[in-house]
Amino acid sequence: MILLKGKLVNYKESLMNLIPGLLLSIIVMFIGIYGAELIGYLLIKLGLLSSNSKSPISSIFVAIILGIFIRNIFGVKQIFIEGISFSMKYILRVGIVLLGFRLSLLEALKLGTLGIPLIIISIASGLFITLYLTNKLKQSNRLGTLIACGTGICGVTAIMATSPVIKAKEDEISYAVANITIFGLTGMILYPFLAQWLLAGDPIKIGMFLGTAIHDTAQVTGSALIYDQVFDMKQVVDVATVTKLTRNLFIIGIIPFVSYLYYKTLTEETTRNEQNRTTQLPKWYTFIPLFVIGFLFFAFLRTVGDMTLANFGSAFGLFQASIWELIYTTGSSFGTTYLLGMAMAGVGLSTDFRKFKGIGVKPFYIGFIAAVSVGMVSVVLISMFGSFITI
Repeated sequence: MILLKGKLVNYKESLMNLIPGLLLSIIVMFIGIYGAELIGYLLIKLGLLSSNSKSPISSIFVAIILGIFIRNIFGVKQIFIEGISFSMKYILRVGIVLLGFRLSLLEALKLGTLGIPLIIISIASGLFITLYLTNKLKQSNRLGTLIACGTGICGVTAIMATSPVIKAKEDEISYAVANITIFGLTGMILYPFLAQWLLAGDPIKIGMFLGTAIHDTAQVTGSALIYDQVFDMKQVVDVATVTKLTRNLFIIGIIPFVSYLYYKTLTEETTRNEQNRTTQLPKWYTFIPLFVIGFLFFAFLRTVGDMTLANFGSAFGLFQASIWELIYTTGSSFGTTYLLGMAMAGVGLSTDFRKFKGIGVKPFYIGFIAAVSVGMVSVVLISMFGSFITI
């Protein structure tokens, strides 16, 4: 027991208080992993996906749904609350940091000087359309910000990364995840056929369209595999993957940006409502949380490792290709699958359906319009400029 900020803290007792909730989050996370695999297996058996496809349903999404089911059907006792909260706050941040290992800046260079601006415009359209609709429909700024990030960048991952910065509530996170998942899955199924009709079988254009118009990484991969299965064009999978990974990189800058917009709007509203009170925006550096810096550091490590491997035959002069691939895939998979899975299990276990009564259906209108708008912007830009891109 030590004195911390004037309070006696018993770390052994605090740790024991965390264990029940952490164990429950771990159990829900593992069920989510195997549940997502089971769904993928059933889709393959039904002939909806090719035999080499992965499940288009994220294990994180399954963990959230299962957590919500447990919370609202059976309830969650007080003994689990501290550990669940710890998963949501701290395990989440470590998972996002390790997620940086998935992303190499070298992948973005494959798209060239024209491909990246197209991705930036697609991201910007998703962000601003969503935030504009949120304001017009007078919805929660936090919820609108989460939907904007999920639509514009990388689905569930962007929602998870943004939520602690803007202090989003559990029900807002769950609503945003459900929103993004529903419209992302719809796009995953419909867009391969729409792309074939609109983009005349051009693999680069189609791959870029799928990579910019669909929300989540798993959904982009699933959509590209559906296209390959139906139209026999494997290059679409490669182009869609590179495009999506490049799009994911923008999480580094977008989280501070949307956080600034959120707090700016919040400050303006506070100032209007409390005329005699002077409210100031937080300092600019507070919009760049430590876990985003950690995410950037691991992305930088991945990039330098890939560069030294390509130029000198070993990553950092130490690791051969197979060992280096094992290092970054293990790190990113542990962060994405297990740590983020635990965190999102915690979100589900904390979500009480009774809180949804005040939210209504308007956020789904926002998500739908934003998803369609991003798809339209993407297909127009790629139709006009996609012929100049080579990968």
